[in-house]
Amino acid sequence: MNKLELQITANEVRKGIVTAVHSAKAGHPGGSLSAADIFTYLYFEEMNIDPKNPKKPDRDRFVLSKGHTAPGLYSALAQRGYFPVEDLKTLRHLGSYLQGHPDMKHIPGVDMSSGSLGQGISAAVGMALSAKLTNDDYRVYTLLGDGEIQEGQVWEAAMFAGFHKLDNLVLIVDNNGLQIDGKIEDVCSPYPIDEKFRAFNFHVIDVADGNDMEQLRQAFAEARSTKGMPTAIIAHTVKGKGVSFMEDQAGWHGKAPNDEEYQIAMADLERIGEALCQK
Repeated sequence: MNKLELQITANEVRKGIVTAVHSAKAGHPGGSLSAADIFTYLYFEEMNIDPKNPKKPDRDRFVLSKGHTAPGLYSALAQRGYFPVEDLKTLRHLGSYLQGHPDMKHIPGVDMSSGSLGQGISAAVGMALSAKLTNDDYRVYTLLGDGEIQEGQVWEAAMFAGFHKLDNLVLIVDNNGLQIDGKIEDVCSPYPIDEKFRAFNFHVIDVADGNDMEQLRQAFAEARSTKGMPTAIIAHTVKGKGVSFMEDQAGWHGKAPNDEEYQIAMADLERIGEALCQK
């Protein structure tokens, strides 16, 4: 896909996020929207995957470590053809396979169920090590929140990955600067994030605008060419990206829009989509 096609797709992913969370009357739109471009780039450009064969042995793996942003992952999977887009409206409903956190047993395309914050990276590191031990060439990607990296387990896993030189592992930090309690720097600052990962023997790529497809393209290409060490991509994003009243607002970390807010949000995204289509 070219840049414009990816932008249009990411905007559709955002529509799915807002629709799903509104339908559920619960969920986490802020971090899902900030990561929508990352989800889109991974599933439509970067990863070796096949929606018609979700379990193909040589597929690249993805682990959503910040599992509460499941609406973002679900919307990307739906757009990619793993399941019907219409099913996004069943998010968190009783009996739906699309629950609040990803479930690998019931959702096509999900390689690992998400648990408590901090746990996903450990699973991703295990997958990357497994590939090395069996001489398989698949790559493993994992997305973490910048608030999530306050968890100690993240750094245990990072130490292991760096020590074992897992160059088939790409860790992405969605650095939108906000967590449920406010600014990450006020809650428990993880900065400098880049220097911390370098200290754990990671190749670090700072992406100034993690919502820009060309910058993401360059970062993932650099990660792919990096040998002998894992890569950490620090993607500076905007929480709530694309929805006027949600952007850079910690209050939209974990609540659903009401009917009026939903209409405003969808109108915002429609305008963005129309502008992109005119390019």
